[in-house]
Amino acid sequence: MTQMNSLRFSSIQNGFFSTLNKRVNEYFKTNGISKQANLTMVLKTIFMLCLYLIPYTLIITGVFNSLGALFILCVLMGLGVAGIGLSVMHDANHGAYSNKLWVNNALGFTLNLIGGNSFNWKVQHNVLHHTFTNVHDADEDIAPSPIFRMSPDAKLYPIHRFQHIYAWFFYGLLTMIWVFRKDFVKLSRYQKDGLVKRQKTTATKEWIVLIGTKLVYLAYTVALPMIVLDVLWWQVLIGFFTMHFIAGFILAIIFQPAHVIESAEYPAPDTAGSLKDVWAVHQLRTTSNFAKNDRLLTWYVGGLNYQVEHHLFPHICHVHYEKISKIVEETALEFGLPYNNEDSFLDALKSHGRQLKVLGRPLRIA
Repeated sequence: MTQMNSLRFSSIQNGFFSTLNKRVNEYFKTNGISKQANLTMVLKTIFMLCLYLIPYTLIITGVFNSLGALFILCVLMGLGVAGIGLSVMHDANHGAYSNKLWVNNALGFTLNLIGGNSFNWKVQHNVLHHTFTNVHDADEDIAPSPIFRMSPDAKLYPIHRFQHIYAWFFYGLLTMIWVFRKDFVKLSRYQKDGLVKRQKTTATKEWIVLIGTKLVYLAYTVALPMIVLDVLWWQVLIGFFTMHFIAGFILAIIFQPAHVIESAEYPAPDTAGSLKDVWAVHQLRTTSNFAKNDRLLTWYVGGLNYQVEHHLFPHICHVHYEKISKIVEETALEFGLPYNNEDSFLDALKSHGRQLKVLGRPLRIA
């Protein structure tokens, strides 16, 4: 990500975001509600944590002895991991859960509980992805691995011709890679690029937290079951893999269709590093919603099918996205700006698959 420091958004304001921001603020003021979490969010947080912790408790206490039952419990834990990632730690690490810093930090740290690292996530997601969305060599979310080409400006390899086929399997490895490789590589890179220092912390502290929480995580998810359960070691590893594959697949198919999709743009800076739009308009052009009318999906994925609203107002808790989406859409259309949306989740996945296929060929997408 060598390009980030030289990038600049346009300074020519068209009044869109100031108008939108005023209208959204007025909505909260008029209705007398907080932008942070409400009771519904608190209850969801409890549910998602229980979806992960209760199956784990049942496994480790030996309540169920059959391999089939243990497998089902691992599947439930996978759903819990994804639920925590989508609906709990995501809002908290954006500072959207509460107006109290310690609450956001504590709930954001649930990412470490499930094998990730909240510091790395904040840098990659909040600092890089939310600022330079879909910009090659700045947004790490569209550069997950050399086996994927998710930007028309990325290097094209012959294998990318088939990425629309094999991507779906590798998506399931997402969280597993986080646990064993990605977090270590990222922290090393952020330390080298000076991003650790910019977050007003030290590399020593973050390395201690990273290594310490990884060891604790592997101790309770792998080592302890091998010690206390009457199962073979490889059966424990199958359960561990199952949990992560389900979680990784869910997380990937929710996040990827929001940006790597046919309606999203891939803005390229000029030779001076200038992007054509102001930040808010850039977010509209690079982001897409999907399945806005699917209440169950919206509930489980933490409102991240409302990606446009999330990118424009990342510090607002996701339980409010549905209400403010009408304001965002009307204001965007009023200013002649795009408001990308796929009617259904399936439509979004199909569009993502088609986009992967196109990106596997030597074509430049505007």
